[in-house]
Amino acid sequence: METSNRVGQLSFEEMWDHILDCDASYDGLFFTAVKTTKIYCRPSCRSRKPKKVNVEFYLEKEQAEEAGYRACKRCQPEREESPHRQLIRQVTSFLINEYQKPLQLRDIALHVGVSPFYLERLFKQEMSETPRTYIDKIRIDKAAYLLTHTKQTNLEICYEVGFQSPSTFYQVFRRVKNCSPSEYRRRLIYELD
Repeated sequence: METSNRVGQLSFEEMWDHILDCDASYDGLFFTAVKTTKIYCRPSCRSRKPKKVNVEFYLEKEQAEEAGYRACKRCQPEREESPHRQLIRQVTSFLINEYQKPLQLRDIALHVGVSPFYLERLFKQEMSETPRTYIDKIRIDKAAYLLTHTKQTNLEICYEVGFQSPSTFYQVFRRVKNCSPSEYRRRLIYELD
């Protein structure tokens, strides 16, 4: 199910985790549709979470509407946010899809057609973090997923998620997850036993 239901670079399981966390940074990148209520929402919607089997994901709200879903009255996914939100959405989408590549701020700014200084200031204003910390979180989230769903080594995961050096990977992982990758994997195995 996870491999066949992908939206961009995010798997069904990753999107499911983001809606459980009510993660507003994914708003506009995909929409959650609930089969039983025929309603679609933003990932950040605070409404009661549906059963996993009743959920579908769409890249565009128009796709959800064409499939017969109507907008949630609570999170109002049909409404646009601030005028800068479209640019931020382009940046976050780019980072989610290109996280494995060695990206510099100028690469991201060039992709969306603004100056690096303007991009960093606007991104921090809208997202309360820099593009660098945002892409680090994407990489660590992907690494955590791989640690818990594959048998790859920490080093293999380090390079697969886009880190250029193991020391940076371990440092960022510890900062984001408050433990090392090995501790994270052991903790999950212990919880499952």
